[in-house]
Amino acid sequence: MQKTIPATDRGLAYGHGVFETMELRAGHLPHWPRHWQRLVEGCRRLGLPAPDRDRLETALLTDAPALGRHVLKLVLTAGDGGRGYRAPSKITPRWIVSLHPWPTYPATYAEQGVALRHCRTRLPIDSALAGIKHLNRLHQVLARAEWDDEAIAEGLLSDTDGWVVEGTMSNVFWIEGDTLRTPDLSRCGVAGIMRARILDWAAAQGIVTRIEVLAPARLQSAEGLFVCNSVIGLWPVRRLENHDMQIPSLMRELSQAVQEGAC
Repeated sequence: MQKTIPATDRGLAYGHGVFETMELRAGHLPHWPRHWQRLVEGCRRLGLPAPDRDRLETALLTDAPALGRHVLKLVLTAGDGGRGYRAPSKITPRWIVSLHPWPTYPATYAEQGVALRHCRTRLPIDSALAGIKHLNRLHQVLARAEWDDEAIAEGLLSDTDGWVVEGTMSNVFWIEGDTLRTPDLSRCGVAGIMRARILDWAAAQGIVTRIEVLAPARLQSAEGLFVCNSVIGLWPVRRLENHDMQIPSLMRELSQAVQEGAC
């Protein structure tokens, strides 16, 4: 791995690449298999050769702190390519690894819930890129710039057809009856690692889950709503725009499972 990035790097010039934001705990990556699976799928979609798994994992952990909890970010670009969109006939990917402190959020976020808003920015529909964590995050950047109110923790993004897809940095779940539901990501959005963990946990607990399109108005009658990702864990939503929301027992059970690492 290099210390500097040349201006000819295709990830820098065109967003040609993928990235993973991972939890590093006591020198280990507890959810590495899931991140690896998404990384490989992203490489396949973008025409990038996947790195050797063992070599990459060794590189990620060689200088990793043995104690504490950190955020480890891996960026994999298409490497050097000169000027122009056409990729070279032989792509040599570049790895960029950065280590960050584990962020601290108010305890009330996980315990009492957060306030959300709907964003004006719309996600483009593109099944070729749906699900993967590619480097082009301009829609998320624009959406996050829409508010500067510290009382609002996250914003919901809809696609150009008006369906709610995800948060600017998170996936979305809502509860109707005894069913746990999450938006369909086959046309756009990021298939988050925490989202996959929650779906697997629910299946193991015998909880009915559904993946389907979500109209914004439907959230007004939802029994519960939460956002999640690998770093924040799970945040219940106590307020969406001007609508107060409840935190049902299923959500509290799930939140506890996430905090205890059972999920």
